[in-house]
Amino acid sequence: MDDKNQMKTGGVNRRSMLKMGAAGSALLAGAPKMALAADEKKPIGNFPAGVEGDSVFIGLTLDITGPYSAQGADQQKGYELAIEQLNAGAEEIKKISPLTKKGVLGKTVKFGVADAETKPNTAVQAASRFIHDNKAMVISGSTSSAVAIALQKVCDRERTIYLPAISGSNETTGVDCQRYGFRLCYFAYTACKAIAPVLAKSLGKDRKAIYLVPDYTYGHTTYDSMVEFTEKEGWTTVGEQVHPLGAKDYSSFLINIANSGADTLVVIAYGADAANSIKQAKQFGLLEKMNIVVPYMSAFLEKEIGPEIMGGVYGATGFWWTLQDQYPIAKDFVTAFEKKYKAKPRDSAYIAYLTTALWADAVERAGTFYPPDVIKAYEAGEVRQGPVGDVSFRAEDHQGIINFPIVKGKKPADMQNPDDYFEIVEVVNGKEALPELGVLGCKLGPYI
Repeated sequence: MDDKNQMKTGGVNRRSMLKMGAAGSALLAGAPKMALAADEKKPIGNFPAGVEGDSVFIGLTLDITGPYSAQGADQQKGYELAIEQLNAGAEEIKKISPLTKKGVLGKTVKFGVADAETKPNTAVQAASRFIHDNKAMVISGSTSSAVAIALQKVCDRERTIYLPAISGSNETTGVDCQRYGFRLCYFAYTACKAIAPVLAKSLGKDRKAIYLVPDYTYGHTTYDSMVEFTEKEGWTTVGEQVHPLGAKDYSSFLINIANSGADTLVVIAYGADAANSIKQAKQFGLLEKMNIVVPYMSAFLEKEIGPEIMGGVYGATGFWWTLQDQYPIAKDFVTAFEKKYKAKPRDSAYIAYLTTALWADAVERAGTFYPPDVIKAYEAGEVRQGPVGDVSFRAEDHQGIINFPIVKGKKPADMQNPDDYFEIVEVVNGKEALPELGVLGCKLGPYI
């Protein structure tokens, strides 16, 4: 129930009740329910203090330093573009959030940025400062799933909506889901389910795979999902090499990989870890004997390792800029991004941009910043048009339903321009790639 409707209900006075006779008596009997409805708007989180002025604040916890810093910097650009368009009432943002006029519910969107350093404790401290010092109504940003899960828990406790940017772990909207958290991006299960048949068709069903796995929730759940779906296609899992996040030297792991008898190296490492490990694998001569697969590809990997290595490599990603040739809203996004930053956007900027636009849409549909009502607006499952087609959220686990591409690296001779790194093999139907409800163990908590 929105504010307007509550005021209307509360406007029934005693005289009108008496005139209504028996009907009025029945309505009086319902009075406690009306009082309860009014109580639903009791202060919660930073509501109403955080929206009493003419602006609303978003706290951005981004990896400005650490192994995922390139993705964090790209996310910041996506957030800033979306906020700029919201405050200007730009036509591009209205295509995604059609109720938007200027700002969000008429309030200017302001934001602050803190460096999460790819560390959960640092991110939680930054989010807590935003919530308590800046009266943030939303916290957003992540690349590491360990960071996203930690932020999601603290924001749920603080009754502040949290929106991860990149978070690949199955657990984010699985066993660690929270009522106040909504993940938009594709993740391990969906990426692996979608790419496994493509790999079997292109590389063959009789493959022996070994995995390079970062030692935290993203790495372990991506390994589990990739093994599950590739083995269904006939692949054999030879083993895994588990490395610490932010490792610099991969020689000990690569020696074991070289001696494993595998013909396919599945790199689950992300960000700088993926780039460093693949470049060292090249130096070891492994790439002459093995195919590389990157099921959850980080932004800028292609640029960091170069097209000579990336050529022929298959991976899933959240977005690739040539999708603008298929989707008008993707063209809007790529054009605006290039105009502002003189560069092509990657999936980390895309997710940050779309996450912000869809938050604005949920608030506009709720007609209030009151967090439980905004959550219910997300949970209503309203389908909007995003840069890659239909996009919405599942009410039961707060997972985004979003399409994403499978890509294959181009050889240098096939590139039409310096940013033409990938061909799009297919655009995955995000709804079909999702797990059945309950498979990943999500149990959402209370609204209040």
